[in-house]
Amino acid sequence: MRIWIDADACPKPIKDVVVRSALRLGITALFVSDKYVHLDKSELLIYVAVEQGQDSADKHIVEASAIGDLAVTQDIPLAALLCRKGLSVIDPRGVVHTPNTVGDRLATRNLMSDLREAGMITGGPAPFSPKDRQRFSDSLDRELTRLLKRRA
Repeated sequence: MRIWIDADACPKPIKDVVVRSALRLGITALFVSDKYVHLDKSELLIYVAVEQGQDSADKHIVEASAIGDLAVTQDIPLAALLCRKGLSVIDPRGVVHTPNTVGDRLATRNLMSDLREAGMITGGPAPFSPKDRQRFSDSLDRELTRLLKRRA
C-alpha cells in the first residue's frame, strides 16, 4: 500500500499529517507535483516530479497507483477516476470519497463551475481551518487502519 498525494495544491498542514502517518506506520508516501515539494529525508517519503502542465500530476497518479492504495486530492475529477480504480480517496478537508458518493460530488462540482462561469456565483471555498486539519487527520487514520487490516 502507498499513499499518493496530489501535491500541486495540498495545504502544508495536510502534508505534515501525511508525513507523520507515513513515518509512524512505515508506509511510502509519494508527493506528485510539477513544482518542487520539500520533504524530510526518508526512504518512505518520495517527491515525484512531473512535467508542468494541466493534469500532469493527476495523470501520473492514475497510471502509477494501484488497488489498495490511498490518495489525497481536492481534485474531484481525479478522485472519481481513482475511486473507480479501487483506491481510497480523501480530500484535504477530511471527506472520504467512495464510488457511491464521488459521482454526486462530481456533478455538484460541475454545476458550481457552470454557475461561476455564468457569473451567478463568485468566490470559492472557505479558508482552510484547524477543524479541517483535524477532520482530515481523523479520516486518514480511519482509512489507513481499514486498509492495513484488509492487507493483514
